[in-house]
Amino acid sequence: MKRIHGFTLVELLVTVAVVAILAAVALPAYRDYVTRGRLTEAYANLASQRVKLEQFYQDARTYNGACTAGTVAPPLTNTTNFNYACAINDQTYTITATGQASGGLSNFVFTIDQANNRRTTGAPSGWTSNNTCWIRRKDGSC
Repeated sequence: MKRIHGFTLVELLVTVAVVAILAAVALPAYRDYVTRGRLTEAYANLASQRVKLEQFYQDARTYNGACTAGTVAPPLTNTTNFNYACAINDQTYTITATGQASGGLSNFVFTIDQANNRRTTGAPSGWTSNNTCWIRRKDGSC
């Protein structure tokens, strides 16, 4: 009798089950890792704009006129991940980064103001917002 070489159906099903279990664990973790990496764009842009606004204030003694083209603090350019907005008053400002759905960051909203108060005012479901910092993880930690 000749022996047949190859895989049995049971061996194949066990292999498929192991791969499926690994994928079920790895894919969500990878997706969260990529999201956390994209959030750093907002952190960097908001912090950079804050420095520019403080430089503008040192020169003009007011925030009025900042966040306009041709100044030391031009408006931030929107990207595929975030839209940016400045709310300027004479002695105060708030810069907001709002996540875009096209970048997979919808419902994320980060702000910074003249007192360097960093807030996460919006987060998608499954994430915890934090009114005292910019969140970096799903649990709302900074």
